Amino acid sequence: MVSVGGSGEGGGFLKRRLSIGLAVVLVLGVVAAIVWGRSGSSSGGDLTVVRGVIGSEKQAFFTDSRVVAAFAKHGLKVEVDTAGSRQIATTVDLAKYGFAFPSSSPAAQKIQRDRKVTTVYTPFQSPMAIATFEPIVALLSANGVVHKGAGDYQVLDVAKYLQLTQAGTRWDQLPGNTAYPVRKNVLVTTTDPRESNSAAMYLSIVSFVANGNNVVSSADQESKVLPQVAKLFLDQGYTQNSTDGPFEDYLSAGMGKTPLALIYESQYVDRLVRADGSIRPDMRMLYTAPTVYSKHTLVPLSPNGDQVGQLLSTDPELGGLAATFGFRTTNPKLFADVVAKAKAPVPADLVDSVEPPSFETLERMLDAIQSQY
Repeated sequence: MVSVGGSGEGGGFLKRRLSIGLAVVLVLGVVAAIVWGRSGSSSGGDLTVVRGVIGSEKQAFFTDSRVVAAFAKHGLKVEVDTAGSRQIATTVDLAKYGFAFPSSSPAAQKIQRDRKVTTVYTPFQSPMAIATFEPIVALLSANGVVHKGAGDYQVLDVAKYLQLTQAGTRWDQLPGNTAYPVRKNVLVTTTDPRESNSAAMYLSIVSFVANGNNVVSSADQESKVLPQVAKLFLDQGYTQNSTDGPFEDYLSAGMGKTPLALIYESQYVDRLVRADGSIRPDMRMLYTAPTVYSKHTLVPLSPNGDQVGQLLSTDPELGGLAATFGFRTTNPKLFADVVAKAKAPVPADLVDSVEPPSFETLERMLDAIQSQY
């Protein structure tokens, strides 16, 4: 018998086998330690994937590398698909998502009712606004349609604007118009009301004013305002299905194509914060009087989706990042700091704001407009 400690050929063979075995054990131990250490860190390892369906105007926020990293610190990887708020509330299959994040509170309320969800989150919001140019502002001010707001900003008087549109007034018919004497109607360029939330928010504003400064809430009121408000969409001709469309036309094509473009305030502020030169010195942002806040409301559909809503509402890092994208957050100071740094002429608050109609009322009015296309 050959002992392990022997000096013969068999003993040397066993020693080598033991040495190799020990080396393998040590290597495996080191690898295990590295893997364990990585899986326990905040910046690596396995993350819990949470899928959500959102309005397209929030896609840039969710795909930003800083936002991705902020969620990863909490063990989450958030993946998103985009759809219109109407579609999210009516036709999107929500069974495969951990949260739904439409851009309007009426759509969120419908989802909440349908899914029997008790808690929702509104981590940020954005009032509707008008992107325009200084010569247009001067012209409309001279004709009483634009005036100074409660702070250092200007507003488009929706009642005066509706008087022009009801009469079919063309730009070249405005008295004293030498800046924009074109032969087309005075109209705000919007998105397609059949597909886009921003157009539905615009409908909320103009229907409120057309209804004697009251939220439309009955069939009789719908019938009363529809002929006037439908004209605002139908007279535009072709409209795009995302607010990015008319805003990009405004930025690139200028006053000739898009003198007045309906936007989210966040879009304009986002460009000011970027300081990339896309907002030129002659460009201006007006608020509508009254306006409507587009309330980005997250409806959790799973525990992980609920965690996303909580983090967006309470995490200072995520709130600060949302403010850099132009969103007003649950902490007003975050937005105030961002716009102050960018020297953006944006009010801290807009008091002349109204609530949109119920989802069902909006749907009926939108369907009635759709039938006229």
